[in-house]
Parts: sequence; C-alpha cells; structure tokens
Amino acid sequence: MRPTDFEVQVNGVPQPAVPGEPLIEVLNRSGLELPQVCYHPQLGPIQTCDTCLVTVNGEIVRACGTPVTAGMSVQTETLAARESRLTAFDKLLGNHLLYCTVCDNNNGNCVVHNTTALLKVEHQFTPYHPKPYPKDESNPFYRYDPDQCILCGRCVEACQNLQVNETLTINWEDPHPRVLWDGGRPINESSCVSCGHCVTVCPCNALMEKTMLGEAGLMTDLPLPMFQSAVDLVKAAEPSIGYGPILQISDTEAAMREGSIQRTKTVCTYCGVGCTFEVWTKERYILKIEPTQGPANGVSTCIKGKFGWDYINSDKRLTTPLIREGDRFREASWEEATALIARRFGEIKAQHGPDALAFIASSKCTNEEAFLMQKLARAVVGTNNMDNCSRYCQSPATMGLWRTVGYGGDSGSITDLEKAGLVIGIGSNTAESHPVLATRVKRAHKLRGQRLIVADLREQEMARRADLFIRPNPGTDFVWVTAVAKYILDEGLEDRAFIEKWVNGLDEFRASIAPYTLAYAEEVTGIGQDVLKQIAHEIVQADGTCIMWAMGVTQQCSGSETSTAISNLLLITGNYMRPGAGSYPLRGHNNVQGASDMGAMPNFVGGYQKVDDPEVRAKFEAKWGVPLPTNKGLDNHDMVHAIYEGTLKAMYLKGEEMGIVDSNANYVDAAFEKLDFFVVQDTFFSYTASFADVVLPASPSLEKDGTFTNTERRIQRLYRALEPLGDSKPDWEIIQLVANALGAGWNYRHPSEIMEEIASLTPLYAGVTYERLEGFKSLQWPVLPDGSDTPLLFTEGFPFPDGRARLYPAEFIPPQEIPNAEYDLHFNNGRMLEHFHEGNMTFKSPGITEKVPGTFVEVSPELARERGLESGRYVRLVSRHGAVRLRVLVTDRVEGQQVYMPMNTPEARQAVNRLTGSHTDPSTHTPAYKDTAVRMEILPEEGENPLPRVNPRYWRPTPQPGVEVERKWRRPDYRFPGDNPNRARIARYDTSESVGGDD
Repeated sequence: MRPTDFEVQVNGVPQPAVPGEPLIEVLNRSGLELPQVCYHPQLGPIQTCDTCLVTVNGEIVRACGTPVTAGMSVQTETLAARESRLTAFDKLLGNHLLYCTVCDNNNGNCVVHNTTALLKVEHQFTPYHPKPYPKDESNPFYRYDPDQCILCGRCVEACQNLQVNETLTINWEDPHPRVLWDGGRPINESSCVSCGHCVTVCPCNALMEKTMLGEAGLMTDLPLPMFQSAVDLVKAAEPSIGYGPILQISDTEAAMREGSIQRTKTVCTYCGVGCTFEVWTKERYILKIEPTQGPANGVSTCIKGKFGWDYINSDKRLTTPLIREGDRFREASWEEATALIARRFGEIKAQHGPDALAFIASSKCTNEEAFLMQKLARAVVGTNNMDNCSRYCQSPATMGLWRTVGYGGDSGSITDLEKAGLVIGIGSNTAESHPVLATRVKRAHKLRGQRLIVADLREQEMARRADLFIRPNPGTDFVWVTAVAKYILDEGLEDRAFIEKWVNGLDEFRASIAPYTLAYAEEVTGIGQDVLKQIAHEIVQADGTCIMWAMGVTQQCSGSETSTAISNLLLITGNYMRPGAGSYPLRGHNNVQGASDMGAMPNFVGGYQKVDDPEVRAKFEAKWGVPLPTNKGLDNHDMVHAIYEGTLKAMYLKGEEMGIVDSNANYVDAAFEKLDFFVVQDTFFSYTASFADVVLPASPSLEKDGTFTNTERRIQRLYRALEPLGDSKPDWEIIQLVANALGAGWNYRHPSEIMEEIASLTPLYAGVTYERLEGFKSLQWPVLPDGSDTPLLFTEGFPFPDGRARLYPAEFIPPQEIPNAEYDLHFNNGRMLEHFHEGNMTFKSPGITEKVPGTFVEVSPELARERGLESGRYVRLVSRHGAVRLRVLVTDRVEGQQVYMPMNTPEARQAVNRLTGSHTDPSTHTPAYKDTAVRMEILPEEGENPLPRVNPRYWRPTPQPGVEVERKWRRPDYRFPGDNPNRARIARYDTSESVGGDD
C-alpha cells in the first residue's frame, strides 16, 4: 500500500483502500461479485440503479457513491442489503424486455443479462411497461430503443462528463422518462458528433451499433414478425419456468457466437492520439469497434475511430499490382512488378548514382514498415533521400524542442494535460483534430476548474469553451508568446530556482527578446496589452501549465521559431520536469511520431541519430553489412525541386497522397510528370497513383501486425484482424520483396523480428519487445534495455551533455503572403472532425459522407454581407498559385477578411493545396500552408448548403453537470430501496444465509 492508503473492514476481512475513492472500487478489487449496473470505473458514481447497495456501519448505502473513510465497516451480505439490491434491480427490469437469446447484445458482456444471472432472478415482479416512443434510427451509425432503456444514465454521464459534448440528458420529471438528444430532437438532427461513447457504455441493447443489428447472433436476423414471436415465446415461458432456464439457453447461444466472432486488439489508424480498442469481426464483416482499456483513450473514441472503417472492405481497394502502359494500367503479378522496379531502379542508379532515387515513408504505416523503408533507401540503394509526412506538419515543433530541451516529443502524457492547472492551445483545433485528447481537457475544464486559454483564427469548439480566447493576426503567434515571456522576465515573475538549476542561456535570451515589448506585440498581433499581461499572470499563477500546439503554428514560415518560443516560455516559468506541465506538439497522424523515430528522415537514422556521425554509421554498417551514405539527403520539399532540376529521376512513395497534400499541388503534379520512374504503394488507387509507373497494393492496419507510436511517445501493438484482401500485402512484406528483387537477401518472417533489429540499433527503443507490448500494454520512449519506460520525459535533467536545457534566441519570420489589393483575403485551412486529412479513407464511409459530403469555404457573416453571399453560392478562390471552385458556407466561426477551407475533399481538383505556395519554414522546409492570400470571384451558380442539416454544427447542446440523479430521487414514484425493503416480496427470491448477520 502507498503511505496514504489504509484498510477498511469488508465482511470482517481487512481490505486496502485509498481515502476518498468510491467504496465500490475496494469491493471490486477484493474479488466480491457485487451488482453494479450503472457504475463504470471510467465514468465514476452515477447512483441511478441502486443495485450496489451494501451496509456500512449499519446503514444501507450505495457503494458507488460512498467515499472510503477511516473506520469504515462494510457488510455486503446482510439480508437488508441483499433485499434492497434485488428490489432495485427488479425496478430496472420494469424498463427492459429480456429477450437475450435473440438479442444482438447477447455477447457475454451485457450488464443487464449478467446481473439477472448474478442475482439469480427467476421472476420479475415489476411489470414491463413499454415507453410511448418509437426507436430513433436516424443516426447512420447507431440506434436508440427507448423500450429497452433502463435509464441508468451511463450514456448521459459519458456524453456530459467524459466526451463533454453535452448532447444527452434524461427528462426525469416526465411520466415516461427517456434519454434525450438536445432536449428531444432526432439524433441525426442534434449536436451529437457520433463519437460512440454512449453506445460503448450502454449496459444493455438500448443503444447499439447498426452494424451489429441482425448480424451478431445466430438468430438475430429473423424477420420482424418471427422476431416478435420469439420474444413473445420467451416472455410467455418466464412465469412457469423462470429466467434461469431461459438464461441458460441464451448463454449457450452466446457461447456459440464465440466461434464466429473474432475480437482483435488494434490501434486507431487516424490521428495521433493512439486510441486502442477491439475490433469485432465476423469473417470480413466488421461488427463493431469496442474500446475498453486503451491507455490513451479508455472507452473513448471519435466518429472516425468508432465508425470510420468502411474503407477496409471498399470495392475501391487495390488488390493486385498495376503497371502503366501508355495512359492506362494493367494488372500484373508481384514477380513482374518487383522485377520491373528492380530493373528500372538499377538502371537509374547505374546511370545517375543512388541520389537520383528518393523514398517517402508513410505516417499511416507501422514503425516496422517505416524502418524497412529507410533501410531500403540507405542499405540497399545507398541514398539518404528519405522522408515522411512529418515534414508537412510536425518538423518545426520537433526542431523547437530539439533546440531547447533535447527531445522532439510530448514532454508528458495525455494524463498530464488533465492534471494541469492551465492548458493553452495555440493554432490547434483540438476538438476536431485530436478529439479524444480534447475530451480530457474539456473534462478537466468542466469538472475540475482547469483554466483554458485558446489562441486561434477561428472560433472552434475549444475556443468557445475557453476562459480566454484570443485571435492574433495570422502568422504572429511568435510575437505574442515572446512578448509574454519578456513581460514575465521584466516583472521578475520567472521561476528563478528552476532556471538557476536547470536552464542555460538566460542572458543571451533576455537580450534577444528585448524588441518584443507589449506595445510592439499589440501592434503586430492585434492582442491588447492587458490581455497579454493576463496570460502571463495566468501562467505564473497556475499549478502547472501545458501548452499544446499544432498546424496553426507549425505550418507557417516561422513554425520552428514559434515552437522554440513556446518552449522558451515554458522553461522560464518552470513548466518542465513535473507532472501536469510541459510542451505538447500534437501529432497529426497515427504514426507520424513513429515514422520519424524510425529514421524516415534525410538527416537521421533510427532514434534521431545523425547520418553524418561516424560512430552511428559504424554501428549500422556493422549490423547491416554494407557501407552507408554520409551526406544529408533530400527532404520532401527538396525532392520536388530536384525533379525540376533533373537530378532526381525516380521516386518510391508509400502510403502518402503527396499529389494533394503537398503545398502548391499544381507544381508538385507537374514534377511527378517529369519523373523517369515512379512507384506508388497504397491501399487505394489514389490521385498520386495516377502519376505512377507501378502501383503496389498495400494492406491497411487491420490486415497486419506491427506497432504505432502516438503523440505522447506511446508505443502500442496492433494485431492482424483480417487476412489481406485479394493479392494485397502488408507494406513490410512489399518492401522486403522490392529489397530482395534488388539483391538484399532479407528474411523477416514477422514484424517482431524487425522490432528486435530496431531495438538493437535505436537507444530510444532499446527495451521495446513485442512481449512487453502484449495486449493493451504500452511503453513510452525512451525505453531502457530492462523495459522501464519514461511517461514523464524529463525527470533528472535534459538530454544535453550538462543535463541543462537551453533558452534559444529565436527570430520572428513574418508571413510572406499578406493580403493586398489584388489578393485581399487571408486563406486559412485545416481539418474537420468527421474526415481525416484529404479523406481517402473517410469518404469511403457513407455515414461520414452524409455528415460532410465535400469541401467548402467558410466566410464570415460580415464578408457575406459585403459580397452578397449566402450559403451554397459557388465562388472561385484564386491565389498566386492556382484556383479552386467550391461553395460558400456562411458561419461566425471565421471573422472579417479571413476565409477557411477544410483540407478534405473527394475531388483532387478542389484540394486546398491548389492554392497554397511553395514557401516554407526555412529550418525544416515545412510548407507554410497557413500563409496564403486569395481573392474571391463570385460565380452565378447557386447550390445547396454544403453542410447538410444532419451535421451537428447546426444544433445546440444541453450542458448540465451530469445525469442529475437528484431529479430522479425527487420523483414521486421513487423510493430508495434501502429505506424499507419489501421483505415479503423479496422472500420469493433465493435468500440463503447472510454473511454479515441480519440487521
């Protein structure tokens, strides 16, 4: 036990406990089987079901709602407690029709079914009363059946206080209470974001995934008349034979399902949060996604992670290699395709040298696959021309952290964001780009009083929730962040003890920021001096400050400088080396962190070891048995220019839609046309694949084993749930085929063997093994050889020779494309909740596409009035680099002369990057996507509103503290079962001797 722990007596046996924790947690740890229908450890006490009643110091109490205190004596098996639990559960059964054998939720995890069995209920005494409401089947992903709803409130608690979307409530005062969406709207016309929290925590079949209905059970696809007859048969038999025999039949049927339903742990393939869950499959059919115990997400998901898996079985999947012949592609065998690649690569290398070839790894693929891609480039071809899509988003954040604290990763875990006294979000639309991580911030803000400051151009959800929301002028975050740091130093508010012990370079830093006065910051950023002072004092006074930032910072010419300034600010205020504080550059893709960790970069091999370090090269050369190139290679940006210069002749691109997602896409597309030979490896025939000479069909995450590394440096395993579709293959197998066609002689039989090699060469991953990552276990790098990991990145200093961090004198780089008379609008762009990136996966989901069918441009109400625009009007946006035609959405999320365009589109010609330019952050070559000016040409065509009314952005949530169970308790028909249990009625149940004596 920890020093603060103590013991409580449970049925006369001492049990360890933590003061203040729910008593039910103590009882569950002790191994007692206590009913608990509404309680869920990730939701906390809800107190609606009364099925966990126990006797504490002679009084009947709810175990979930009773905090542990000293001197507590608990009896679980007094007659009064047992009768009270039975009475409470019987009351719940009055809301629920038990037809388990033909229920799709009869999968061994139905809480209502299992509680019926646990309490040995034979007969139901509270009559079942259907509710006078129809099923709500309006949402494309799940349905609500009020007739099966026991009103436990789990879904409400999850929506209000875990997801904190605040859509669900219960109308406790109504004669027939039910769960409401926005006070009673249809689900699909409400603020519901389809995150799936409510479905996941529902203890019965009231809320269910539509993919489960008629599919999970052996007899659940019966036609409705037959189904109803089966239910009636079960209910007719109950009075005579009791529930026991009926439940035995349903248990047998549930056991039979186990032979056809496979449950496989996987890691989400969308954003960088790293949600883990089990995917339930029946042959190739995906029944559902079931989050349970993921270390990053628990039971949480977003619309994409819970429901966005249709692409796995899409008829647009690539299933065989393709070879270009003229303007068309023909199918080919793997042998022919890899032989062609080997021949053409060999010819180009022989004629122009190895640096005439370039390789791009995918942040969607596994660590093992990224490692093999860079090994192929370096050890087989002999070039360091190697990169991944972190170049497009996260390289500036990594650069800023390397400069100041030595490691380019989150300094803590998602739990640290929950613990912080203050969270600052800069250029991060967190609720849409990293929705599950955002729920932790929203929860702490709502329930614990955490302070929240948001700096962004748009009033997105986190901005609406913030205690302080500022809208700096575009591209000026460096200025206000640095001005706040200068004010803190000028006022003597810095953490002097921390700086003296752990930080170098204060004098040089102080001199470098001298120009950044509050007055200058106000002039440049438009943020008032009093507001900047408030931010400074909030940081200084907070019990730990976390700053999270994303593409609004990094996709600027000053991305590296602003990231450096953020870390400098955290250093002078002592917000490193402690829980609940630090830097959080939120990684955009599921494995953008891991792809960089693996050395899929032009200047690093695995673990950020420099390619020009002779000792590093010697280590890799000894392992691989070949000499390695010594010069820094080309990054993504360099590669495009090298194609135009004629020095880069061939490219092998894996799992990236570079033709759409790189900036100045028209320029990039023209470069692809100039390549002598182009190989694209992907799950679909992407837009980029249309430029290829060979297209190789890869398998998505559900069809492979491997590991991903999330934004908090957390390494997690994914397991193969399905066999590869057609003749497609996991990327690691394809890379090995290509390498061997080039004469490599690799013989990897499983990704675990690749991880063994990674661990032997990469100190950050030294202790990573598949055994240590078994199931839902995870490790956060650095991982020592003994397997101990590092959730809090800096505990005993910083990874510099003297162990001290460095204040780095950064420099403001102003935006290059400031609006002018010709291009008078600032063009902003980014993600939306429903889709991921360009949408190659999510547009394969009909339900998601129903919510957001395509792209559009957001314009402010004032700009709409000025130009005579209404939602649905077609316009052409024109920049210095290209033009797109699309529809207008008028919204107050943007203001003034700023417009915003989501990056997702099913039409390549409408891609955001038809408008963006080639200018970059000079330190990393990350494109300045957010630094673009456009003009708007109003077209005569009018169309429908581009955002359908089924999109949640139209509707107003109904926030409340949670389930508000007190309102249930005030109902005239409610009576606490422990007040005066009906012993005569309960005597009909099994009442064997109590353990703790009768009271």
